[in-house]
Amino acid sequence: MRHVDFSPLYRSTVGFDRLFTMLDSLAQPDNGQTYPPYNIERTGEDAYRISMAVAGFAEDEIAIEAHRNVLSVKGERKDEGNGEGSEVLYRGIASRSFERRFQLADHVEVNGAFLKNGLLHIDLKRNVPEEMKPRKIAIATAPAKAAKQIEATTTK
Repeated sequence: MRHVDFSPLYRSTVGFDRLFTMLDSLAQPDNGQTYPPYNIERTGEDAYRISMAVAGFAEDEIAIEAHRNVLSVKGERKDEGNGEGSEVLYRGIASRSFERRFQLADHVEVNGAFLKNGLLHIDLKRNVPEEMKPRKIAIATAPAKAAKQIEATTTK
Protein backbone atom coordinates (compact mmCIF):
# COMPACT_ATOMS: atom_id res chain seq x y z
CA MET A 1 0.00 0.00 0.00
CA ARG A 2 1.29 3.41 -0.87
CA HIS A 3 1.59 6.16 1.68
CA VAL A 4 1.70 9.84 0.79
CA ASP A 5 3.62 12.11 3.13
CA PHE A 6 1.88 15.49 3.44
CA SER A 7 4.38 16.95 5.94
CA PRO A 8 6.09 19.26 3.38
CA LEU A 9 2.69 20.76 2.59
CA TYR A 10 1.99 21.45 6.27
CA ARG A 11 4.92 23.86 6.31
CA SER A 12 3.81 25.85 3.26
CA THR A 13 0.06 26.09 3.76
CA VAL A 14 -2.13 27.80 6.29
CA GLY A 15 -5.65 26.68 7.16
CA PHE A 16 -5.62 23.34 5.35
CA ASP A 17 -4.69 21.20 8.37
CA ARG A 18 -8.09 19.56 8.55
CA LEU A 19 -8.01 18.67 4.86
CA PHE A 20 -4.61 16.98 5.17
CA THR A 21 -5.68 15.15 8.32
CA MET A 22 -8.73 13.79 6.50
CA LEU A 23 -6.56 12.66 3.57
CA ASP A 24 -4.18 10.94 5.99
CA SER A 25 -7.06 9.14 7.68
CA LEU A 26 -8.37 7.91 4.32
CA ALA A 27 -5.04 6.29 3.58
CA GLN A 28 -5.03 4.41 6.88
CA PRO A 29 -7.59 1.63 7.20
CA ASP A 30 -9.49 1.35 10.47
CA ASN A 31 -7.52 -1.82 11.29
CA GLY A 32 -10.26 -4.07 9.96
CA GLN A 33 -12.65 -3.01 12.70
CA THR A 34 -15.97 -4.73 12.10
CA TYR A 35 -17.49 -4.86 15.59
CA PRO A 36 -20.14 -3.79 16.29
CA PRO A 37 -21.94 -3.81 12.96
CA TYR A 38 -23.89 -0.65 12.10
CA ASN A 39 -26.21 0.95 9.56
CA ILE A 40 -26.42 4.58 8.51
CA GLU A 41 -29.75 5.69 7.10
CA ARG A 42 -31.36 8.92 5.99
CA THR A 43 -34.64 9.48 7.83
CA GLY A 44 -35.48 12.90 6.38
CA GLU A 45 -34.11 15.66 4.21
CA ASP A 46 -31.67 16.79 6.92
CA ALA A 47 -32.03 13.88 9.37
CA TYR A 48 -29.93 10.74 9.71
CA ARG A 49 -29.78 7.72 12.02
CA ILE A 50 -26.91 5.45 12.96
CA SER A 51 -28.06 2.04 14.23
CA MET A 52 -25.52 -0.20 15.96
CA ALA A 53 -26.02 -3.80 17.05
CA VAL A 54 -24.94 -3.81 20.70
CA ALA A 55 -26.64 -6.94 22.01
CA GLY A 56 -25.90 -7.59 25.66
CA PHE A 57 -24.89 -4.01 26.52
CA ALA A 58 -26.94 -1.93 28.94
CA GLU A 59 -27.41 1.85 28.74
CA ASP A 60 -24.89 2.45 31.51
CA GLU A 61 -22.21 0.43 29.67
CA ILE A 62 -22.32 2.62 26.55
CA ALA A 63 -20.89 6.14 26.28
CA ILE A 64 -21.61 8.49 23.36
CA GLU A 65 -19.55 11.64 22.86
CA ALA A 66 -19.59 14.24 20.07
CA HIS A 67 -16.56 16.51 19.82
CA ARG A 68 -15.38 18.58 16.82
CA ASN A 69 -17.15 16.72 14.03
CA VAL A 70 -16.30 13.30 15.50
CA LEU A 71 -18.94 11.06 17.05
CA SER A 72 -17.43 8.46 19.36
CA VAL A 73 -19.37 5.47 20.71
CA LYS A 74 -17.69 3.34 23.40
CA GLY A 75 -18.98 0.19 24.99
CA GLU A 76 -17.45 -1.55 27.97
CA ARG A 77 -19.12 -4.58 29.50
CA LYS A 78 -18.84 -5.27 33.16
CA ASP A 79 -17.65 -8.77 34.02
CA GLU A 80 -20.55 -10.96 34.93
CA GLY A 81 -20.01 -14.02 37.03
CA ASN A 82 -21.54 -17.08 35.41
CA GLY A 83 -22.38 -18.51 38.79
CA GLU A 84 -20.99 -21.48 40.65
CA GLY A 85 -20.42 -24.56 38.58
CA SER A 86 -21.35 -23.16 35.17
CA GLU A 87 -18.97 -22.80 32.28
CA VAL A 88 -19.41 -21.44 28.78
CA LEU A 89 -18.99 -24.17 26.16
CA TYR A 90 -19.35 -21.86 23.16
CA ARG A 91 -19.30 -18.05 23.15
CA GLY A 92 -21.09 -16.67 20.08
CA ILE A 93 -22.34 -13.47 21.70
CA ALA A 94 -19.49 -11.00 21.73
CA SER A 95 -18.76 -9.48 25.09
CA ARG A 96 -15.72 -7.45 24.18
CA SER A 97 -15.34 -3.73 24.60
CA PHE A 98 -15.48 -1.52 21.54
CA GLU A 99 -14.94 2.01 20.34
CA ARG A 100 -16.37 3.21 17.04
CA ARG A 101 -15.76 6.68 15.58
CA PHE A 102 -17.78 8.45 12.91
CA GLN A 103 -16.61 11.56 11.08
CA LEU A 104 -19.52 14.03 10.95
CA ALA A 105 -19.97 16.71 8.33
CA ASP A 106 -20.06 20.37 9.28
CA HIS A 107 -23.24 21.52 11.06
CA VAL A 108 -24.36 17.95 11.93
CA GLU A 109 -25.50 17.64 15.53
CA VAL A 110 -26.58 14.68 17.66
CA ASN A 111 -30.28 14.95 18.51
CA GLY A 112 -30.51 11.96 20.81
CA ALA A 113 -29.92 8.27 21.29
CA PHE A 114 -31.95 5.33 22.52
CA LEU A 115 -31.43 1.60 23.02
CA LYS A 116 -34.16 -0.74 21.84
CA ASN A 117 -34.10 -4.50 21.22
CA GLY A 118 -30.30 -4.69 21.26
CA LEU A 119 -29.90 -1.82 18.77
CA LEU A 120 -28.45 1.56 19.69
CA HIS A 121 -30.06 4.28 17.58
CA ILE A 122 -28.33 7.67 17.34
CA ASP A 123 -30.34 10.43 15.65
CA LEU A 124 -28.46 13.17 13.81
CA LYS A 125 -29.70 16.44 12.34
CA ARG A 126 -27.96 18.80 9.93
CA ASN A 127 -28.59 22.40 10.99
CA VAL A 128 -27.10 24.79 8.46
CA PRO A 129 -27.18 28.40 9.73
CA GLU A 130 -29.23 30.85 7.68
CA GLU A 131 -26.17 32.88 6.71
CA MET A 132 -24.56 29.71 5.27
CA LYS A 133 -27.58 28.66 3.19
CA PRO A 134 -27.68 29.69 -0.46
CA ARG A 135 -30.07 32.50 -1.14
CA LYS A 136 -31.63 33.75 -4.32
CA ILE A 137 -30.74 37.25 -5.45
CA ALA A 138 -33.47 39.04 -7.38
CA ILE A 139 -32.41 40.79 -10.54
CA ALA A 140 -33.99 44.20 -10.95
CA THR A 141 -34.41 45.78 -14.32
CA ALA A 142 -32.57 49.01 -14.80
CA PRO A 143 -34.81 52.03 -15.43
CA ALA A 144 -34.71 53.15 -19.02
CA LYS A 145 -33.03 56.50 -19.27
CA ALA A 146 -34.31 58.97 -21.79
CA ALA A 147 -31.70 59.71 -24.38
CA LYS A 148 -30.17 63.06 -23.67
CA GLN A 149 -30.21 65.22 -26.71
CA ILE A 150 -27.54 67.73 -27.19
CA GLU A 151 -28.61 70.77 -29.15
CA ALA A 152 -26.27 73.11 -30.72
CA THR A 153 -26.81 76.77 -30.15
CA THR A 154 -26.55 79.01 -33.14
CA THR A 155 -25.04 82.40 -32.88
CA LYS A 156 -25.98 85.22 -35.24
